Amino acid sequence: MIKSILLCLLTLSSLCCINAQSPTTPSLQFWQILSSYCGQSFEGEVITAPANDTTFAGKKLVMHVRSCEPGRIRIPFHVGENYSRTWVLTLHDSLIQLKHDHRHEDGSEDRVTQYGGMATNTGSKTTQYFPADQVTVNLLPAAVSNVWWIEVIEGEYFTYNLRRIGTDRQYSIRFNLKKQAPNPQPLPPLGGRGAAPASL
Repeated sequence: MIKSILLCLLTLSSLCCINAQSPTTPSLQFWQILSSYCGQSFEGEVITAPANDTTFAGKKLVMHVRSCEPGRIRIPFHVGENYSRTWVLTLHDSLIQLKHDHRHEDGSEDRVTQYGGMATNTGSKTTQYFPADQVTVNLLPAAVSNVWWIEVIEGEYFTYNLRRIGTDRQYSIRFNLKKQAPNPQPLPPLGGRGAAPASL
């Protein structure tokens, strides 16, 4: 009898530990899934873009989940030979913030940088939405209706999306998580080659 009670207590204790370590909100589940790709790179393709847009056309697109610090994930996004873009995701309690960090080759910030937004809710474990924040509106008034979202389907794909509501400005870039690409090396985490276009 005593052995049975002890066994039950040990089982309950183990379950409590598992639950304590498991993400409790969709945003934290999303964070855990994305963090599992740290150190890996993936090639992408344009799924949606405005008509006659040449920003990404004919260029090799690579995302590199390069840095996973506590509460912060940095994902350089390389467009051909342009390495100026880095997506920066920051965890604030149970909400995630997306910022776009654009740098020049010497590491200094581009004039148009640090735009993005904070998720207004915990989203889902596969998708997080980021409406433009006030910093973005002050920097890029035309981006007042921007909404970015990132979708991660574990073992399948990662998509980066932008929609400017009320216009035809929409981008969707999908990266294949089934096949790793060679890590772009050597590249500084936030260095760049050339300026990036605004609001991408």
